[in-house]
Order: sequence, then structure tokens, then C-alpha cells
Amino acid sequence: MKKLFIIGTGPGDLQLLTPKAQQAISASTELVAYGLYLDLLGDICAAKNRHDLPLGEEINRARLALDLAAQGKETALISSGDIGIYAMATLVFELLDRQLQGLEQSPQWLEVDIQVIPGISAMQAGASAVGALLGHDFCTISLSDLLTPWETIKKRIECAAAGDFVVSFYNPVSKKRDWQLNSARDILLASRPANTPVLIGRQLTRPEQSINIIQLQDLDAKDVDMFTMVSVGNSESRHIVNGDKEWLYTPRGYSKKLA
Repeated sequence: MKKLFIIGTGPGDLQLLTPKAQQAISASTELVAYGLYLDLLGDICAAKNRHDLPLGEEINRARLALDLAAQGKETALISSGDIGIYAMATLVFELLDRQLQGLEQSPQWLEVDIQVIPGISAMQAGASAVGALLGHDFCTISLSDLLTPWETIKKRIECAAAGDFVVSFYNPVSKKRDWQLNSARDILLASRPANTPVLIGRQLTRPEQSINIIQLQDLDAKDVDMFTMVSVGNSESRHIVNGDKEWLYTPRGYSKKLA
């Protein structure tokens, strides 16, 4: 059976790598990924054939993984976090869809058995680090306009603001793109309090992890990079302090039963 594992390895801490993901990596001889994601796995990648493709080579990465699997090689396509959230899984299925439409010249891809293995996402890792910020309705929005027009992103932020969703921003800034986060902040400030709590989590679960809790009015792109997850609470999210411990949570409405 020609097989391709599409694996999310979690945010970085190997204790958050699921047993199913670890088993799939062990069963594979070929590992395709951005190099950092394989570095984070350490000895798990020992004796495997690594196929490291840099950022910006996502399409070639997906094609390579499908080609290797179609050749009968046990192959794993790997991303950190959950590979189905702003990651490589969707690109594999887009290529398969194109093949079915006759837009690709790789019919051998259609013989590959594909198994997608989820991982813990950055927003989950961040929310758990500070308590229960995602305790009620939430959404994720990528601020990268490389593939999605800014007007579309802006509309989604406005709708999330109108719906009072907790919002986790992926791809908040980059070296060439540093204004979208502040624009998103201003959109949210138009409909929720200035003191709305915000989680800024950098290198979540990794040795370099840093966690900051700030207010929405103080959110600034200069304090954020591509290794950072930004999650903004809704109008009811709470920041509580107990001695030297700080927590964020978003109530679900149990106050009506607790009264």
C-alpha cells in the first residue's frame, strides 16, 4: 500500500507529540518538512531520509511528498502545530483535486493512501498556558496577505469583532509585513473594551517560551514576530490574578447558574 502520512507534531514540546504521530514518523523512511520542524523532533528523525525545503517552497514540498509516496516509499509530510490549520494538509488535497480535474500530470498520486494526523495547535498551547481563554466561541484569522487579499482579511476581522469572538491571529507580522496587526487591533477596539485581555505567546512550549498578558489598547506589532501567537479575548474575557499567578478565561455563561 502506497501511503502518505500528513502529520501535525504540535507546538514544539515533544511531550505534546501524540503517540499516533510518533508511530507514523517511526513507520516512515522519508520525512518532508521545513527543516526547523524536523530539528524540533530531535532523535525521532534519526536514520530517516530528511527532505528539508525552505519557507516559500510549500508547493514543492507537497509535490515531493506525494511523489515519494507514489513511488512506494513510506513518507511523512510534517508541520508543527496542527497540519490542517494554516499548514500543508490543505495543499496536498488541492493538488489531488487539480489532478482529478486534469490540471496536473501525476495520476500516480491518486493511488496513494493518505492519513492526516492532527496535532496540538499554537492557539491551544497558548490558551492552556494562561488558563482557558478559548472557553467560549472563538475563531482564527491569518494576517498574512501573501495568499489572501487584505480586504478579505479585514472583512473577516470586522465580522469577528461584530460577533464578539475570541480571536487568535496567526502569521501576525513578518519582516516585510508589519502593519496588519495594528490595523486588526484598531478594528477590534471599535467594538470591545480597551482593557480587553490579550495573550502574546512566543515560541510556545519551546525552551525559549515567553508569555505576556497585556490589554488590547497596548497591543503593538513591534512587540510581535512570526514565532508569536496573539490571542485577543472577547468583551467578557477575564484576567484574574492570585498572588504571583495570572490567568485568562472566557466565561460560557455559568454565572446565571452560580448566582
